[in-house]
Amino acid sequence: MAGFEWKYNVSGGRPLIHTIFAKNTETLTKGDIGNADTGEVDLAVTGDNDLIGIILGAFDPADELAGVITSVDSTTRIKVQNNPDAVYAVTDANARNMGALLDITGATGAQGVTTASGNEFVVVETSLASELTRVMIAVSANYLLRQ
Repeated sequence: MAGFEWKYNVSGGRPLIHTIFAKNTETLTKGDIGNADTGEVDLAVTGDNDLIGIILGAFDPADELAGVITSVDSTTRIKVQNNPDAVYAVTDANARNMGALLDITGATGAQGVTTASGNEFVVVETSLASELTRVMIAVSANYLLRQ
């Protein structure tokens, strides 16, 4: 599995989906985590503290091919799933304990988690190295909870 996949919300319920303009002219991939520091979305990187949630795809199918979005600054509309209490699954070659803090790592289409310095994610379920790691965006990095 490349990138992140929504699993559930801690509070229950369905995914909350919004459409946001792209911040940059760049390639994004379904399953990437987005950052929305300006109110527009771009690819999240370590140290960002306005993570909005998982990128679901382009609003206009013409802007997307096989899950890859060619976005244009302030023009392309991107669908994001952004429940503030969403739990995401991500491939991780390490065993993780509940409560561990992790960073985002990787380029578009290959994002994952790594040892923390920026603390963008918190592990919500203990996992073995052979299992997917389930994480939430940490309150300190969550766009919706920091506003």
